[in-house]
Amino acid sequence: MTPDWTPDWTGAAALAQSFAAVWEGAPGGAFVLFDRDGVRASASGGLASLEHGIPFGPDTPSRYASISKHFLAATLLLEGIDLDETLGALLPGLPAPIGAVPLGRALDMTGGLPDTMEVLWQQGAPFTASFSAGEIMAALRRLPATCAPPGAEMAYSNTGWRLGQAALEARTGRPYGAILRERLLDPLDLPIAFPYDEAEPVPGLATGYWLDNGAWRRGRYGMHISASGGLAGSASALARWTAALMAGRFPLACMLDRLLAPRAFANGAASAYRLGLVETRLGNTRLAAHSGSLPGYRNHLLFAPDAGVGVVLLLNRDEDPLLPALRVVAALLREPAPQPAALPPGLYAAEHGPAWAELHPDAIEFMGGRETLLADGDRYRSIPSTLEISVQIGGGVIEGTVGGVARQLRAVPDGLALDPRLVGLWRDTVFGSELLIRPDGTARWPWADGVGQEVALTPLPGPRALAALPHLMWRHRPCLFLEDGALRIASHRARVLTLRRA
Repeated sequence: MTPDWTPDWTGAAALAQSFAAVWEGAPGGAFVLFDRDGVRASASGGLASLEHGIPFGPDTPSRYASISKHFLAATLLLEGIDLDETLGALLPGLPAPIGAVPLGRALDMTGGLPDTMEVLWQQGAPFTASFSAGEIMAALRRLPATCAPPGAEMAYSNTGWRLGQAALEARTGRPYGAILRERLLDPLDLPIAFPYDEAEPVPGLATGYWLDNGAWRRGRYGMHISASGGLAGSASALARWTAALMAGRFPLACMLDRLLAPRAFANGAASAYRLGLVETRLGNTRLAAHSGSLPGYRNHLLFAPDAGVGVVLLLNRDEDPLLPALRVVAALLREPAPQPAALPPGLYAAEHGPAWAELHPDAIEFMGGRETLLADGDRYRSIPSTLEISVQIGGGVIEGTVGGVARQLRAVPDGLALDPRLVGLWRDTVFGSELLIRPDGTARWPWADGVGQEVALTPLPGPRALAALPHLMWRHRPCLFLEDGALRIASHRARVLTLRRA
């Protein structure tokens, strides 16, 4: 920043209002623009409740989803929990591979921990199924392995944060919600709640919606959310929190530096994901960021620690908030507007194994994890909340790094037939669920015990295929592949299920 640089509050607020105006009469949201001293401007539109006609404003409580994570990280640091301790030392009784992961790697997404929701979904339990915290922990204690060696790659997982909450509670003997309120929320006078699960009422909470063939429907999420995504509050409250974080106000002295301290892979290379926040850039400006997503809620937090300004965008409609939030923060910082990629759609796969990607006009879906891509010279990159990506695309090849791992993916030929080696009845060796693959390329996926879900498979070269498990607004796309005579099920977040012929 030049010495005479000043933020463009007027231009950024006007741009935010132009986005908000589109939400009139439908689910909406709120932008809040802030600096180190607090809220400076806001823009909002649409309805917090379609049923009751209540408008969505900057003080409307909504679900923060995964933006909640860095609150837990700050609490762990204030409580003096050692991030180098292993999960097994903090929580005895975990499976050995899970217990060997250091808490810091569990939180910075390099621990290789399988994401609980996706493991359960791969067995036929959708995200709307009700699971208590105890039931999820019981499932975690049966996980056979990690997805990758700790430190090998960045693979987004909520499991490490769930275990981080459990470790905090085990070490202190107190519930996380009480510690959070005492340590952070009350000293900063923040109206932020930590409902234990989706069924717990939150006064004034906006309803989350998704669009189904032109009709708005309520979003639902049955699993216990945990500290990985459980906070609820308004856009203005989140802006006030982030202002205090940037200013280092009590009790947050030096906390932002600790949350954004560099994290590295096992090979020493730097990772963009830190402790519940991502460090990235926009033009010449360093940004800290994180997104949040639950059914019917989509959010983004973007702020520039050195410039001391930022933007919160909370939505109660299922649409991507990244580009609107990024354009508003670019206007605020007087940086050029980010240019989304213009990509030719297509399906790609690695030569062997479960890695695959599908290109969309402005985004990439890698092993089920979707990231908007921005043009960056002759490359494309993400603003990574869930996956750090920097790739070149051309000539039928995607090549670069994804989650810190070098990848080369080639276009999948049209008209592939299902490899007959995949055909048969397969049984999961840990949980006992069964998967039937037929010669015609269809499958009966585990679903509601013996009922099953009918799935069409997309063949990949060799004994591999993609499944598509649709449920409400989300679609899970695990890869099935043969390895040493067993059928493996793998998504980017969950790669631990092994099936044998029944």
